[in-house]
Amino acid sequence: MSFVDWHLQGLNISACNCAWGCPCQFMSLPTNGNCQAAVGIRIDRGHFGDVQLDGLAMGGVFTWPEAIHLGNGQAQPVIDVRANAQQREALLKIMSGQETEPGATIFNVFAATFVKVHDPVFARISIEADKASRTATIAFDGIVDFNVEPIKNPITGEPMQVSVSMPEGFEYDRAQFASGNVRTTRSPIKLDWSGRHAHLAEVNMTGLGVIHRRA
Repeated sequence: MSFVDWHLQGLNISACNCAWGCPCQFMSLPTNGNCQAAVGIRIDRGHFGDVQLDGLAMGGVFTWPEAIHLGNGQAQPVIDVRANAQQREALLKIMSGQETEPGATIFNVFAATFVKVHDPVFARISIEADKASRTATIAFDGIVDFNVEPIKNPITGEPMQVSVSMPEGFEYDRAQFASGNVRTTRSPIKLDWSGRHAHLAEVNMTGLGVIHRRA
């Protein structure tokens, strides 16, 4: 099957309600029995066919009543208000797993687990992040706010450096693990927690999957 040629490069900041490290990252069941998440993606360079996506952002809030692979999830997509009609359509197609090899990206995998996708919101998205220091502040214009900070040693209070490599992963090649605080303010999906799992990862992905580094 032939797919539209697309490519995203940038930064993904994700926060979920699991304990630091997130057992879901390692094929284990979620900490609390259910999964909830907020995700912000800054696109530094990108295209969908002839549609340029440089400088835009997207993301969303998500919830599943049990482990993600058991389904029955809900999603609230959020698209950068600066995107024009063609760019909005392109980003929504990528986020919904279209024009993608089955199972090749997190968008395509997660799309199969949703029973309800709320109407997309077009909003101002602010993403300030420093992957090296494991810090980030993300705001989806009154919909959700979340921030990320380093995991701290409970004895010394010193920030910890934790990174994970997934050379066959469908979300990232390498991620910096951190601690996240999330709260929705205007969304049908209600999220509210602090001091739970978060990660920052380079986005380098096409419809055929993550472009992994070679040793």
